Amino acid sequence: MTRHGKNCTAGAVYTYHEKKKDTAASGYGTQRVRLGKDAVKDFDCCCLSLQPCKDPVVTKDGYLYEREAILEYILHQKTEIAKKMKAFEKQKQALKSEGQLESCSEEREKVEKFKKREGSIVSKPINPFISGHSKEMASPNGSVSSSVSSSSSASGTSVSSSSSSLPSFWIPSLTPEAKPTLLKKPSKTVKCPMSGQSLKMSDLITVRFTPLDASLDRVALLTRQDRYVCGVTKDTLGNSVPCAVLRPSGSVVTLECVEKLIRKDMIDPVSGDKLKENDIIVLQRGGTGFAASGVDLCAKEARPVMQA
Repeated sequence: MTRHGKNCTAGAVYTYHEKKKDTAASGYGTQRVRLGKDAVKDFDCCCLSLQPCKDPVVTKDGYLYEREAILEYILHQKTEIAKKMKAFEKQKQALKSEGQLESCSEEREKVEKFKKREGSIVSKPINPFISGHSKEMASPNGSVSSSVSSSSSASGTSVSSSSSSLPSFWIPSLTPEAKPTLLKKPSKTVKCPMSGQSLKMSDLITVRFTPLDASLDRVALLTRQDRYVCGVTKDTLGNSVPCAVLRPSGSVVTLECVEKLIRKDMIDPVSGDKLKENDIIVLQRGGTGFAASGVDLCAKEARPVMQA
């Protein structure tokens, strides 16, 4: 490709570079941006406050939090759950009272229907000397027959009833009502803000980082961002170094140290306690901004797409 190949407008093919350029300029289509190191959380920063931890704790899934921040989050979630549960119980009582009122009204309607049905059994005495047909057709003043009038009145009532049952949004009795949304029973489990798994105060494990020794000669060669080292091998820790937390001592070591040294005897080298498989917690870390970090650092923003 020549120097001006990307900006060439004489080609008959709509190139990928031109499509991306037009997409960014038009505001349509999904935008993808790769995040740099400045947009990635450091391995020793809290997942809530995004600041370096002073009193760090880690969950069983490997997410690091400041103790004050995560305890405040747990208390806030418990308060919200209590509020939602109170609103749910209030709605439950309201629905129960409404159901009782509806049952009472249904019983009243049944009693009224029964009374009307029983009252219609007793009829007026009929004159046996006048037939029903002649009584309907003959009238003393020569007026229209009662059958015609009854049919007309029946038709009039049917028309009026049909007209009243038609939907009319301008009539207050036929307008739709905005009923309150039914609340679901809230879950009483506090969930981790990062993993979404259940979280308890007893699940939090205290983490003890080994600070970098300032008396070593190699400190001058290191950058100021390197603050901690492995608790066993004294290797510098960072986002590019996979780390793990040992549950008994809370020490942070590299995964290389775990695979080569600790897994042979399964003994915590700091406290001397026997280790189990779930006592080795892999610490979740951010990426380094490079492709080999093993972390998805691509941010996407879905926007409307123009289709032909």
